[in-house]
Formats: sequence, C-alpha cells, structure tokens
Amino acid sequence: MTTTAVLITGTSSGIGRATALRLAAHPELTVYATARRPESLADLAAAGARTLTLDVTDEQSMSDAVKTIESEHGSVGVLVNNAGYGAYGTVEETGLDAVRRQFETNVFGLARMSQLVLPGMRAAGRGRIVNVGSMGGRLVFPAGGYYHASKYAVEALTDALRFEVAPFGIKVSLIEPGLIRTGFGDTAAHTLADAAAPTGPYGSLNEAADRQMAESYRSKLLSAPPEAVAEVIEHAATGAHPRTRYVVTPAAKLLVHSRRLLGARFFDAYLRRQFRSVA
Repeated sequence: MTTTAVLITGTSSGIGRATALRLAAHPELTVYATARRPESLADLAAAGARTLTLDVTDEQSMSDAVKTIESEHGSVGVLVNNAGYGAYGTVEETGLDAVRRQFETNVFGLARMSQLVLPGMRAAGRGRIVNVGSMGGRLVFPAGGYYHASKYAVEALTDALRFEVAPFGIKVSLIEPGLIRTGFGDTAAHTLADAAAPTGPYGSLNEAADRQMAESYRSKLLSAPPEAVAEVIEHAATGAHPRTRYVVTPAAKLLVHSRRLLGARFFDAYLRRQFRSVA
C-alpha cells in the first residue's frame, strides 16, 4: 500500500511527541518522527513511527532528513513544523545572541524546512504544511517580546506561503496553541530567571512574569495537554478541508478575540491588572 510521508520536527516531547503518536495510528501515513537526539524517540519507534536525526538549526541535518524521505516516497506529503521553544526576558536586558538562537529555531528552521520540501510537493502536485505557531503570535505579554516576535514572524510567513503555494495543490495551515502543559513553561521560566539580576530595573516585572507563568501553566482551566493540539494538527494534516488557522484551548480563543475586538488599550489594562505588583 502506498502511504503518505509525514515529517514532524521536534518530537522528543510535548506537542511533537503527541502528534507523532496520534498520526502513527493512521495506516495510510508513514510518520517520520525527528529530533536532535534520536535516542529520545524509542517510544515513538515502538508505536510505529520511523525516526530520524534532525536539527532545524543545521543545514546538513535538515537536507539529509528530507532527502531520506524523498528517496523512499518521492516527496514529503505533510510537513509539521513543530520545533520551537520560548526564551523570555525584557527587550532591554536580553542578550541578542539568545534572541538569534531562538529565531534560528522558531523562524529560520521553519522557513528552511519549508523550502526543502516544497520542490517535491510541487512536482507531486499536492502537499500539506502545518506550522505550529502560538496564540503569542496574536498578542504579547511583557518579558516575552522576543519570543512573541518569533511567533508573529511565523504568522507572516504562513500567510504569505499559503497564498504562494495554493496554485500547486499545496495547503498550509497555522496552529495557534494557548498554554499547553509541556516543558515549555519550565524552559521559559528558566530563561527568564537567567535574563537579568533580581535587583535590576526589571526585577519586579520578571518576578511577576515568572509567577504568572507558573500559575497559568498549573491551571487546568487556562491550559490543556499536548494531545489537544495533536488532535487539531491531525485535522490540518489529514482533513479534506483544512482551515487556515486553528486557535487551541478556550482560554486562548478568549484572549485572542478579546485583544482583536477590544484593542490595545483594553489589553494593556488587563495586563496591568495581571501584573499589578509592578504597575
């Protein structure tokens, strides 16, 4: 039986891992689960996924992974650009080397993976690209400006790409998760703690941001498990009529639409209330 090749980046944990497990259950799909350390993917291999080494900050690694899949299937049928992380800190105090590293993964890696799979998709006359962005590409929280900037960039790239490749039978969707209970919050809090001295000019803001992240990610009302995002990615990857955008979690939908409808002044007032200790 001919199967469609699905390439997923960043599957060692969280959303990527949940997506690989869910899609591997489809007999018509051959799922390629990838990560920088393939030894972290043993459970996905046991679930039926094939595993590959792929680092979205390394050109040779990306190129080799795509060539391997194309040699077996002719083209990548579905690309899920999931690899990404959050590095937090204020605009003034965050070192630009850290900012560049974040953009290399969150933006340039996503763009390059898309460039690598598109010639094969165009030749096949079909394909899907699913970009995992964030509700953070539609609104901004303090001490997260550079992370949000990377996700705003993903929004722009996805909108342009969707229009550009539509004539070739290629569909592009953007996933915008809210707070998802993965290791993301811990990583963000760690980078925030390292971004500046507690006694610096933004010490109170950083402390408040750290507290807000910890409380929000613990809340089952505000957050969701990664399987909730995997279910949406499944629809974007396999549904007959995938949507252009999927906002995931009720709380994310409320925040995104409130910010859009009520404007910046309202959202600033909301933030002052949330960060009242530094207002």
